[in-house]
Amino acid sequence: MKALSQHRHHPMAYLVILLLALVATGGLFVAFQPRAAQAEGASQEDIDAGRDLFVANCATCHGMGGEGRTDADGNALGPSLIGVGAASVDFQVGTGRMPMENAGPQARRKPAQFDDEQISQLAAYVASLGPGPSVPTSEDVDPALGDQAEGGEIFRVNCAMCHNAAGAGGALTRGKFAPPLTGVEPKHIYEAMETGPQNMPVFNDDNISAEEKRDVIAYLTALDENGSPGGLSLGSLGPVTEGLYAWTIGLALLLGCAVWLGAKAK
Repeated sequence: MKALSQHRHHPMAYLVILLLALVATGGLFVAFQPRAAQAEGASQEDIDAGRDLFVANCATCHGMGGEGRTDADGNALGPSLIGVGAASVDFQVGTGRMPMENAGPQARRKPAQFDDEQISQLAAYVASLGPGPSVPTSEDVDPALGDQAEGGEIFRVNCAMCHNAAGAGGALTRGKFAPPLTGVEPKHIYEAMETGPQNMPVFNDDNISAEEKRDVIAYLTALDENGSPGGLSLGSLGPVTEGLYAWTIGLALLLGCAVWLGAKAK
């Protein structure tokens, strides 16, 4: 007993106990934490296939392990993708924004370069790097289950200052812009709100709930379906644009008449 008591009061005993506690805590965390890819319902084969696609198409900018890369001057070539989740990949790759065609202030929407299966595999691999927002279910993005009127109110309060009340988009600073929201798949609208791509803020469930996101989708879908009943939308910017067109056309007609009358008088 005396020998044990001497060891217990040894100066290194507290350090050993602390190290053992840290090891035990880390082991329990790894054992009980659900893997991000498993939450997405992805298999190991999907993750492996996604990693092959990532290395071949994305690692140049985002790094071999998705940790991001910088050039020799310290400028970011591509941000870290650890923790962005499957939804971010599904949005960026599904809308053709990634891989980027050319370097610029903002990635532009274009036809997707990968099919649905490849996009799912890429999303599964990135989700395995760290937990993040998942791809929404079909019920989450079904516009038939949303409230158009409520969605319009939410959109005008949170989104119209950049995207225009009619979802026509608008200019931002330094060559950036808020893209038009016509013809966008409902799941991509949901994913954009959830992940906040590029200049867009993140609207997670603490800001806008899943049901409210679906209401916004219902509103934008209704705008798409209704089109512009009055004819030319003129950018959907309201009376300012309409007045500008009226004055421009009216003044052009008046000037034309004045020139014609002057020529007749001679």
